[in-house]
Amino acid sequence: MQSISYDRATDVRQAIDLAQQPGAKFIGGGTNLLDLYKSGIEKPIHLVDINRLPLADITELPDGGLRIGAMATNTAVATHPLVRERYRMLSEAILNGATTQLRNMATTGGNLLQRTRCYYFTDPTFARCNKRNPGSGCDAIDGFNRIHAILGASDQCIATHPSDMAVALAALDAIVHLQGPNGERQVPMQDFHRLPEDHPEIDTVIQPGELITAVALPAPTFSQHSHYLKVRDRASYAFALVSVAAAIDLDGDTVRDVRIVLGGVAHKPWRAQEAEDALRGQTLSDEALARAGAAAVAGAKDYGHNGFKIELAQRAVIRALQTAGGLA
Repeated sequence: MQSISYDRATDVRQAIDLAQQPGAKFIGGGTNLLDLYKSGIEKPIHLVDINRLPLADITELPDGGLRIGAMATNTAVATHPLVRERYRMLSEAILNGATTQLRNMATTGGNLLQRTRCYYFTDPTFARCNKRNPGSGCDAIDGFNRIHAILGASDQCIATHPSDMAVALAALDAIVHLQGPNGERQVPMQDFHRLPEDHPEIDTVIQPGELITAVALPAPTFSQHSHYLKVRDRASYAFALVSVAAAIDLDGDTVRDVRIVLGGVAHKPWRAQEAEDALRGQTLSDEALARAGAAAVAGAKDYGHNGFKIELAQRAVIRALQTAGGLA
C-alpha cells in the first residue's frame, strides 16, 4: 500500500510551498478526494491540509458584491443572509446539491474542483477512460451513456461536470481567485472549467500548486428574478440529469438582460448564449421562451441513451425562465 505523508498548513504561502512536492494534493473537506482515493483513481503521495487557512469568511465588497472564501462550507454559503437575499439562485443550487452532512463538510473551492461521476471514470474496472488513463479510449461513447453530455463533448470524452454550485456561479458572473507559485490571478467562472477536447484529463485551468482562495460575486443584478431548477432521477440528492440556472433583469415586461447556464449536459457549466440572445429585448411570451429553449440545445448530440436530455433541457430552460420571471 502506498504511504502518504501529511502536513497542516497555517497560511496560504506555506500551503502553496508544500504543494510543490511531487504527488501533493490539497485537502479541505475531502468529500470527493476520499471517494476517489478509496477507488484508486486519485493516488496522492502527500496531503496538504488547508482547513486552518483563514479562507472561510464571507464578506460584503465595497461595490455591493460578495467575496466567498474558498474554505467557506456549502452550508455557510447557502444559509448566509446576503446570499439568500441577493443571490437566491446560488442558495437554491447548493441546497439541491447534497445532504446536510456533506454540505457541512464540503467547501466552496472543493465543490468547484470535484470530478465527474461518469461511471466509466469512477469504476477502475473499466480500462478505457481517457479522463483517468489518457489515450486509452472512452467506453461511454459506445456504452451506456444515459447520464452523459449532449453539448461540448469530443471524441475523447463525453463526461459531465457534477457541481450544482458551479452552474449558479457561472450564471452570476462569478470570478475565481487563485494564488500559486507565480502569484495571484483571477479567472471568470465561465472560463474556469474546460471542455474535454483532446485532454479530458484536465478539468480546469488551475495550474499545479495553485490554490483557490475565494470566489467573488459582482453586485447583484438578477436578485429579484432568478431560479435554479434541477431535474434528477430521484429527489434524494442525485446528480442532475439536467439543471438550469436562469436569471432575468426585467424592464417592465421586457427582458433587459438574461443569464442561462445548464448543468448535467456538458463537461463544464454550459452558458447558453444563443438562448440569451434570443430573449434580450423580448417579452416572456410562450413563443419567446420556446425559441430560447430550442436555442439552448443548438448543436446537441444524442449518443444513444441520452437523447432524452435534449428535449428535457429545452423544457427545463423554459420552466426555469418562467419561474424566474414570476410566470410559474
